[in-house]
Amino acid sequence: MKNTIKIERAIKNVTQEDLAKRIGVSRQTINAMEKGKYVPSTVLALKIARYFSTTVENIFELEDED
Repeated sequence: MKNTIKIERAIKNVTQEDLAKRIGVSRQTINAMEKGKYVPSTVLALKIARYFSTTVENIFELEDED
């Protein structure tokens, strides 16, 4: 699953640590999501989208192999 978390963080000037604290996960979880190694739960995806004031679809995109 592709995502734009890193881009969204850059736009808001937010570190992985800051985002992790705001949504209640570890920095390692944010890092793994950005690298495509971790697919978030629906609740976590919604928290991320809410934090960035956008929709889940604007942050996450299914790839053909998903």
